[in-house]
Amino acid sequence: MRNQIEFEVYGNYALFTDPLTKIGGEKFSYQIPTYQALKGIVESIYWKPTLIWYIDEVRVMNPIQTESKGIRPIKYNGGNTLAYYTYLKDVRYQVRAHFEFNPHREDLVHDRNEHKHHNISKRALQAGGRRDIFLGTRECQGYVEPCVFGEGAGFYDQTPEIDFGIMVHGINYPDETGRQERETRLWRAKMEYGIIRFIRPEDCTLIRKTGEGTIKPFDTSNIQPVDAMYQELFADGGA
Repeated sequence: MRNQIEFEVYGNYALFTDPLTKIGGEKFSYQIPTYQALKGIVESIYWKPTLIWYIDEVRVMNPIQTESKGIRPIKYNGGNTLAYYTYLKDVRYQVRAHFEFNPHREDLVHDRNEHKHHNISKRALQAGGRRDIFLGTRECQGYVEPCVFGEGAGFYDQTPEIDFGIMVHGINYPDETGRQERETRLWRAKMEYGIIRFIRPEDCTLIRKTGEGTIKPFDTSNIQPVDAMYQELFADGGA
């Protein structure tokens, strides 16, 4: 597929929180990363509002195992409370993703150069990403590096199917849908021979509205064309 990147992301811990467990103030991780969590990782590697990243598939390399920790989170009204968070332990995933131009960003149509963005994203991946990588939450540091999707032995390569039931797929934001509202998408996740193939956001049928929103405007009036910038830079013979 065009504009595609493949990478491996790994870390000591991950917390892809099941929202049902937040009600009591404690958190329990899904067994696998959500589409939205992986999208956030890709956007930490490289992103511009001109683009929308799509997660094609993820390969689970290590066995799914959990570890609970006692945490002292900050309460809304100040001070600390006690809670148990259940993390995934020793995680490693291979991810395949691609970008498409955001059709709702006509104000950035001048920036739709697929070769430029693809090459920049590959260089950013080689450098480990432009921003810090987190595996679901801030305290779970992750690391990325390029890989060939499918290479190496995965723990679930010989497992025909594992059904994870209904779980969060991701969030629809106005910038990417053109609608003045935020929505949460759900889907039925299934892993076959260690690989989870994600459906596209628009193919999710279980959608719940979660709030209002607007498309963020960008002021492009002070942006100079690249040629004009170079002419100004070298006007006085500077190097």
